[in-house]
Amino acid sequence: MPRIFGVDIPKNKKILYSLQYLYGIGPHYAKLILDNTKIDANKRASDLNEEEVSRITTYIQANYKIEGELRRDISQNIRRLIEISSYRGTRHKRGLPVRGQRTKCNARTRKGPKARVGGIKR
Repeated sequence: MPRIFGVDIPKNKKILYSLQYLYGIGPHYAKLILDNTKIDANKRASDLNEEEVSRITTYIQANYKIEGELRRDISQNIRRLIEISSYRGTRHKRGLPVRGQRTKCNARTRKGPKARVGGIKR
């Protein structure tokens, strides 16, 4: 299995889909990376040689934030919103939807399971 930035990418899949196992790289960026590094998108990850893996790694390092650095930036942004007490920060703090979704019904993913009220026993 080729390792890129400490992540084992699956060797039996095409490199176009294997790159998407890196946090911060989706289908669009994976295609752009392969186009700019001149690597065939239909090639399997197991067929890559060391030179191609290093080309991908250096290109990603120069142009994108991925994995730990991206996670750190996102968490710092959320922490900043909470500290300045913005509306979005208070929504993050309370665990409610941040981007204007309704909460009267739905929003169960963000709010968690519905609080059950126990029945009265006589």
